[in-house]
Amino acid sequence: MEQEGIIFRTNANVGVNISAKHLREEFDATLICGGASAPRDLPIPGRQFKGVHFAMDFLTQQNKRVAGDSVSSGEIVAEGKNVLVIGGGDTGSDCVGTSNRQLAKSVSQIELLAKPPLSRNDDANPWPLWPMVLMTSSSHEEGVQRKWAILTKEFLGDTMGRLTGLKTVDITWGLNAQGKMGFEEIPGSEKIIQCELALLAIGFTGAEKEGMVDELKLELDERGNIKTQHYRTTQEGIFAAGDIRRGQSLVVWAISEGREAARSVDTWLMGSSALEAKDVSFVHIEQEA
Repeated sequence: MEQEGIIFRTNANVGVNISAKHLREEFDATLICGGASAPRDLPIPGRQFKGVHFAMDFLTQQNKRVAGDSVSSGEIVAEGKNVLVIGGGDTGSDCVGTSNRQLAKSVSQIELLAKPPLSRNDDANPWPLWPMVLMTSSSHEEGVQRKWAILTKEFLGDTMGRLTGLKTVDITWGLNAQGKMGFEEIPGSEKIIQCELALLAIGFTGAEKEGMVDELKLELDERGNIKTQHYRTTQEGIFAAGDIRRGQSLVVWAISEGREAARSVDTWLMGSSALEAKDVSFVHIEQEA
């Protein structure tokens, strides 16, 4: 990539040691691909107890250890602890596998939604929609207790402020009086799950607002992502692509977004573009040229 002419500038944190003013002065166009890195919190009683952490803080630390880097402060370690992973997605699965490899005493994973079926319902969930079926990863196969349709009520702790457990209640899903999907608590199903480490893997709420988003005065959509039209933000010469634009998703979408955004930038700079695009055929591109 360097041979193609790309210049990489590392240790550059826009909004911290690189200003938005610098970007505007030095570059004709800027494409932001910062990801949807603002984690979704779980604001229930007891959230302040020591031992409740965001999943990505836990996973990032482990990546540093594997790379041989040091973890400066606030180590999050699963060894010898009862670990509870809250959230049933890919990030939660990574937490399960990492906890097992760190020699956790036990690992449990709970999910708010009902347990998915083992096979696809072609009528309600046809291809090419994302298959709503039970996913079991290699991390799950390493060992975990999985439970579905669980509502978190309150984190519990000791007199030293350390996490000791989570109070939960079972729920049932169905249509409410307004015809919308919702859930109801099942009376008498309250229980306490013992844990000394709880990892929140319940998704993200969009782009980090502090830093480049605030400095560049970028408008956000109703989901907290950068608002764009054809990958252009509300600021002239500033473009956005990937999770920071469309919300958290898969790497294949990031690749697709990068290609489409490159064509949008090229068109804005040059007036037209011969780059490939999903919605433009080679015949159309030739006609444009």
